[in-house]
Amino acid sequence: MYDNLLDAIGNTPLVKLNLDTPAQLYAKLEYLNPGGSVKDRSARYMIEHAIKTGLLKPGGTIIDASSGNQGAATAMIGALKGYKVIITVSEKISQEKLQTIQAYGAHVVMCPSTATIDDPRSYHSVAKRIQKETPNSFMPDQYFNPLNTEGHYYSLGPEVWQQTKGTITHFFAGAGTGGTISGAGRYLKEQNPDVRVIALDSINSYRATNGNPKPYKVEGMGIDFDSPVINYNVIDDIVTVSDNDALGILKTLAANHGLLVGPSSGAVAYGAYRYAQKLSKNDVVVMIFGDSGRAYLTKNFYTQDQSSINTITPPPYTNTVSHKQLFDQSE
Repeated sequence: MYDNLLDAIGNTPLVKLNLDTPAQLYAKLEYLNPGGSVKDRSARYMIEHAIKTGLLKPGGTIIDASSGNQGAATAMIGALKGYKVIITVSEKISQEKLQTIQAYGAHVVMCPSTATIDDPRSYHSVAKRIQKETPNSFMPDQYFNPLNTEGHYYSLGPEVWQQTKGTITHFFAGAGTGGTISGAGRYLKEQNPDVRVIALDSINSYRATNGNPKPYKVEGMGIDFDSPVINYNVIDDIVTVSDNDALGILKTLAANHGLLVGPSSGAVAYGAYRYAQKLSKNDVVVMIFGDSGRAYLTKNFYTQDQSSINTITPPPYTNTVSHKQLFDQSE
């Protein structure tokens, strides 16, 4: 029993996954957090730190940019603690994520997909602009706030270590902001320097293309800018995964293993599966499954023939409001 919803964040199960590899593979089911993703951990940590330090005051507004999961977690926490919440998102967000954020009572500002995060039209740039124009507001800024990493260092890392009883040899997680892989990875390496930390990146990201990013469909994963959040010193390897490989394994995970997970988890599963072929039976691999496939069902990743993945386009969104309308509505 918990006295508070936020106390239910964490302690997610670690489940063995049989993917025909020499190594032992375990999936950390982060989609079973109250807000539906691993981002519950970082959102709670950053917001509670802001409250303790006075950066976020009673009656204030929380503003952040998100590909969806951080926004949902922030909206959930804001609803529980009584704060107004504004989330800026990219137009490639799934309908389910968009509606989840709105269901928690947050306002959503839709922004176009941009090649770089510093484009003035990007959802991150727009969030920063709104925050500057909004009195008594706070922006967790998950993409550039090192506290993002700390949230996983103090929460996810210890859980993985304890659940594997210290036997973990390899840790796999998607890298978007870099908070999950850097925070949990640092904790695990402090317990055992021999633990290998492997980040999953999109083959089309800014880092993977040497500064020439291309569009990709996997949300919440892809190293697209330089940030103090990601700590390359704790990352041993970075494995790149294509959209087709990440999305192609989703149907198998759901239909054959009962794991309905999101595209970034598909990338993690595919990358870990390929990597684990060269490991031994004594190796213990932990993969972070960051969110649920229920957040992407309208994108048809789980039902259509995988040969048609490249033709899938997100439906148009018409239920967005302008910056000015947001504040007119909140009066």
